[in-house]
Amino acid sequence: MLTIRREEPDDAEAVARVHIHGWQAGYAGIMPEEVLRRLNVTAWAQRRRDLGTADPEHPFTTLLAEVDGTLAGFTTFGPYRNNQDRGDLDAAHGEVVAMYVEPDRWGDGTARALLAAARDGLVARGWSDYRLWVLEANHRARRFYERAGLSPDGERSTYPVPLAGGRPPVGLVELRYAGRLGG
Repeated sequence: MLTIRREEPDDAEAVARVHIHGWQAGYAGIMPEEVLRRLNVTAWAQRRRDLGTADPEHPFTTLLAEVDGTLAGFTTFGPYRNNQDRGDLDAAHGEVVAMYVEPDRWGDGTARALLAAARDGLVARGWSDYRLWVLEANHRARRFYERAGLSPDGERSTYPVPLAGGRPPVGLVELRYAGRLGG
């Protein structure tokens, strides 16, 4: 049975694990393999703790999807980040900042439930529209969002993927999707 609940501080490692599994499966063939190989659960969990994403006063909310007590996925949402900067928030629009599901749960309704919960959370906070960024080459995610009623709004960005050894980062194109909330 699928349940949705808010993130708690003790969830950081499990959320980081799902995040990394989602990156490794979803970005295979898109992001350099060396980047996907070096992802580290301990480091990503600490980054979550440092950001304070489980704090009820944090401007972003993270919801977890659990199946029989095991974390299956998560979503993070809140005010829109101008230039994807958490320090420059635009309260006029909501944003789904992240959504990742364990790859073995892709297609089972977990992602739909998480997106529905995120939309409900955005509506509860007063937003009537929302945005999200997705890698242009991530066709699976783009189809999912399009089926959910979002569409590209023409904004593009480049996500810099850092490489080891002082090499310049690889730039991956992102597209901004937008959608309406509520009735």
